[in-house]
Amino acid sequence: MDIQITPSPLSGTVTPPPSKSMAHRLLLATALADGVSSISGAALSQDIEATLRCMAALGARWERTGDRLSITGIGGRRNSGTDAQLPRFDCGESGSTLRFLIPVALAVAGGGVFTGRGRLMERPQTPYFDLFAEKGISYRLDGGALTVQGRLTPGEYRLPGNVSSQFFSGLLFALPLLDGPSTVVSTTALESADYLAMTRQAMELSGVPTEAAERRFTVSPHAYAPFNAAVEADWSQAAFWYAAAFLDNAVVCSGLNPDTAQGDRIVGDLYWKLARPGTDLEIDLSGCPDLLPPLAVMAAARKGDTQFTGAARLRLKESDRLTTTAAMLTALGADAVEQADGLTVRGGKPLCGGTVDGANDHRIVMAAAIAATRAQDPVTIRGAEAVAKSYPDFWEVYQELGGDIHVL
Repeated sequence: MDIQITPSPLSGTVTPPPSKSMAHRLLLATALADGVSSISGAALSQDIEATLRCMAALGARWERTGDRLSITGIGGRRNSGTDAQLPRFDCGESGSTLRFLIPVALAVAGGGVFTGRGRLMERPQTPYFDLFAEKGISYRLDGGALTVQGRLTPGEYRLPGNVSSQFFSGLLFALPLLDGPSTVVSTTALESADYLAMTRQAMELSGVPTEAAERRFTVSPHAYAPFNAAVEADWSQAAFWYAAAFLDNAVVCSGLNPDTAQGDRIVGDLYWKLARPGTDLEIDLSGCPDLLPPLAVMAAARKGDTQFTGAARLRLKESDRLTTTAAMLTALGADAVEQADGLTVRGGKPLCGGTVDGANDHRIVMAAAIAATRAQDPVTIRGAEAVAKSYPDFWEVYQELGGDIHVL
């Protein structure tokens, strides 16, 4: 779906959708519990639907009533089988689903066959593969399907800290299901530590304790217990409305928890940092890389240069997000240049309008929509349906706030 946006101001109060990152973690913990849990407020975005499908493939059951999901977990029960009997997991385009489920499937089912769409199966799994070679677990990637087979064993699992935190989270979820204590060790400084805090929080709600000391996380054998929880509003999605306010739209966010474990809550502090006019800034995104597209839109609207660093992992998202963020801004008349691990935006140039390739990336599409409110001429966005991955009603909310959208 291609759309054209006629620049117009947005105005109103908006509650961001439920946190996708939190929902993934809460749902997986309930799937591993022995009994029935209740999770309220989880929006059925494409990524969350992928996690629900994969939970069902493990043997968990779920049903939806209003905004509440009732999940009957598997109790960590283990199954065994031949390769032909391995469960199959359709992960859609969800990196969290894929990386969380790989070690969990090894722990409870002896492995699985994983498939996906878009760029998902091209995204690197090297940290797992290195561990599998060490632990005697077989894997093969053939025709876009990843088959892993074997058993996780208690012990030490060492990963570099500058890879996605999803690898750490997947292991943390799986290791309490084993019959002995285990540790996960970050061999370098740990990036995206707040995402691991969210994982540990979900595990603790299910009664599974974890211990953390510097770069070492320790778990012991422990059963997951059912629990009830609500999903918080998403600071990652709130960032786009913060960008709208930065561009002089009268938009206010509500319903956000300032004391959340979500690392992207830092967008509030970065908003005010960017609000200092005429000052060249450097912003390290190693702990919050998903914020780049909305922050880059803010940077284009301010005077002064903004250099974003620590974001090399963005090259492995739904798109090469360093390249596509730069291309989105350039298409609209801004000055943006990518580097190996970041992006420099030279602010102050007027946004002239134009055509943006959404690159099948929900965050690029939403950033372009916010930038369009400040453009001098209409903005066409190709592939606008990509927002369904994380924010299915984004366009409805955008129009309710006064956005002028025409489907081409």
